[in-house]
Amino acid sequence: MRVHECLQHSEEWDALRLGIPTSSEFKSIITPTKLLRSTSREGYLYTLAAQRISGRSDPTFTSTAMEEGTRREEESRRVYAMQHEVAVRQVGFCTEDGGRWGCSPDGLVGDDGMVELKNPLGKTMIGYLLKQAIPTEYHFQIQGQMFVTGREWCDFAPYYPGLPEVCLRVEPDPVIHKALASALVEFCNELDSICSICEKIKGGS
Repeated sequence: MRVHECLQHSEEWDALRLGIPTSSEFKSIITPTKLLRSTSREGYLYTLAAQRISGRSDPTFTSTAMEEGTRREEESRRVYAMQHEVAVRQVGFCTEDGGRWGCSPDGLVGDDGMVELKNPLGKTMIGYLLKQAIPTEYHFQIQGQMFVTGREWCDFAPYYPGLPEVCLRVEPDPVIHKALASALVEFCNELDSICSICEKIKGGS
């Protein structure tokens, strides 16, 4: 794993992520439940190819709830660190050694762990409290982060001010990691090929 020290959502962070698959979108490559080729795969391929060739990305939708979650992230990180008496290291972006895919962890914990923070709406937090279960999409994203970083565990830690803590520990799933290893190599090879073809077309125009 390579750790890139920068501020998340900064220009440097945007540049590091440009044109490579990231854990939050691994679901666009293979499906989280059956680990089959996703119907979104082609669109994601073309999106990353466009980013890599043009050097820019299209705007993404941000809701009020998402903005509020981002605003509360630092508070939730402090609360997690205090409740578990650990130091949480903030990093910008992590990639596998070859730099072909990556992730943006909410925090690295010690030498072996990491934390995935969520800052949901109050009604969503109540659901986490009652069900004590991680939604499939988030579980798959966490598995992707552990696949990229090689970390041995990740705490799923949603937070809402005034409500009780939820902290669910996740360990690597070898079946998911094996599927990701194969799917990501195939995806990145195809991405390289598409970019090469488009560059040739661009050069001949």
